[in-house]
Amino acid sequence: MNLSPTIVSFGYGALRLARNLTLTLLLPISAAWAEPVRILALGDSLTAGYGLNDAEGLVPQLNAWLAENGKDVVVINAGVSGDTSAGGASRLAWALGDNPAAMMVLLGGNDLLRGLPPEETRANLHAILTEAQARAMPVLLIGMKAPGNFGPDYKQNFDRIYADLAAEFGALHIDSYFGLLVPDATDPAQLSPYMQPDGIHPNAQGVKIITGNLGPHLVDLAARVK
Repeated sequence: MNLSPTIVSFGYGALRLARNLTLTLLLPISAAWAEPVRILALGDSLTAGYGLNDAEGLVPQLNAWLAENGKDVVVINAGVSGDTSAGGASRLAWALGDNPAAMMVLLGGNDLLRGLPPEETRANLHAILTEAQARAMPVLLIGMKAPGNFGPDYKQNFDRIYADLAAEFGALHIDSYFGLLVPDATDPAQLSPYMQPDGIHPNAQGVKIITGNLGPHLVDLAARVK
């Protein structure tokens, strides 16, 4: 049976109209179903926001930065003040219970304050990254730098932990958390305007500076989520 060109053209046009209408209707539904990339921030008081108002802590400021920059990414606060790397490793399974898509790890500061052996810190962080790897979770590992008062061997052994593990597990890596505050600081006094009176935790202005430098790394981390 031969159809006239007019009928064929009409039929094709109707099909195309129906297809385009269907796609148009489905797009808002798909957008509504899309969820932001959720990043677990596993850490200690630096992550928890010690000494700061709720909106001034690291995680709230990071979420504000991500929203202001139009990124569909949400950071979940899993910081516990006083936590060592062992504490972070011991509660990891619970922290991952809500199945976040990626993880930022900021641990080791309390290990330094207690002078714990670097090999213990390495083992704990290795366990955390092993679990993340088993779950196919991309990780951003943020390093800490040991002070010189423990001796050069301790400092060398501790400082290399983060770069070594990042290379082993293919994690994103930031060499030093406080390097995000004043990158070229050679004297602790250079950090003092941005620190709380305890000299350990950044104040709200310090966290804001850190957030601006850390935010792009979280965007890179979210881009690794499959």
